[in-house]
Amino acid sequence: MKFAVPIADGKLTQHFGHCKEFAFVEETNGQISATTFKEPPPHEPGVLPRWLHEQGVNVVIAGGMGQRAITLFNEAGIKVVTGAPPLSPDILAKQYLEKSLESGPNACDH
Repeated sequence: MKFAVPIADGKLTQHFGHCKEFAFVEETNGQISATTFKEPPPHEPGVLPRWLHEQGVNVVIAGGMGQRAITLFNEAGIKVVTGAPPLSPDILAKQYLEKSLESGPNACDH
């Protein structure tokens, strides 16, 4: 399984579509096996779902995201978790795997 987490200063950022970097966290046999970082392409509608799908991402963990983006990710076979707290990507992925990730309201719904 591969997670994508938009980050700033090493932690999840609430500004999904405008983040400067994504952390890609890979899981193997229930354990975090690798974390890499990549700069996303310029933000335009539909670009990030396509790009993250090309990166092999299965789950996006975000603070907030618009409904149109969530729909595009779901259509690409990528699950979206919104309302996640500003923690490090490894901790968020580990909590997701342990089914202990606490997500609050979608930050875009405020």
